[in-house]
Amino acid sequence: MTTAFVLGGGGVLGTTQVGMLRALVEQGVKPDLVVGTSIGALNGAFIAADPSVEGVVALGKAWEAVGSSGIFLDNPMRSAARIARFRTHVLSSAPLRAIVDEHLPVDTFEELEVDFQCVAACIETADAQWFSSGELVDPVVASCTVPGLFPAVEIDGRHYLDGGLVHSIPVGRALALGATRVFVLQVGRVEQPLAPPRRPWEVGVVAFEIARRHRYVHEMASIPDDVEVHVLPSGAPETPSVALRYGRTSRLRERAEQAYAASTAYLSPP
Repeated sequence: MTTAFVLGGGGVLGTTQVGMLRALVEQGVKPDLVVGTSIGALNGAFIAADPSVEGVVALGKAWEAVGSSGIFLDNPMRSAARIARFRTHVLSSAPLRAIVDEHLPVDTFEELEVDFQCVAACIETADAQWFSSGELVDPVVASCTVPGLFPAVEIDGRHYLDGGLVHSIPVGRALALGATRVFVLQVGRVEQPLAPPRRPWEVGVVAFEIARRHRYVHEMASIPDDVEVHVLPSGAPETPSVALRYGRTSRLRERAEQAYAASTAYLSPP
């Protein structure tokens, strides 16, 4: 049996995955493969580097740095003026890059304890690019590069944006790589059913969610019968439909604890 952890996107809601990972490692579930997209690429790199309680603790410290730095939490109304200076984005990716450099204990894919792949969307080819070798920081940052929020990341002459544009929760990639037992670490959004929009601003939200979910829905429906799949619960009473929730740093730890409790209950034997 080949066990894969699949970590989806979700911006600041990615702290949910910290609680799920803690529950998994405490239950003795260790991955043979980790695949991640967007914020799941960041979380995935940490658990692939050290798939233990200590590794989750290190990831928690990285998220504390995320909260204190304001990454994903800055109010866009306050930062919109920066568009005149940056032209294509409102935030620098330097703080995120610094967090990866400082807190991730390894520098390359080859140094990771567990096989790990992350994905980003290539602008020039309009396709998904999976990274699995070489330096870690650029692919991880590229996968987290929310369009309009951060600048595109250049790797080997091509430019990359958020992996969630092409794979919101890359279950299919894990299956293609031979996974026979899959743990899906989503951030809670797919737990909420979509409803027809009733207000003008809801039209864009619903359209965005359809665009990001449809591939995941198709891949989940196409899983072979001999593959064991577990979609871990977020434990959140409600989940915002948009990943970026500004100015709510106090919610980071709360969401992680909710996911930990719910996932522990799910994984514990009856």
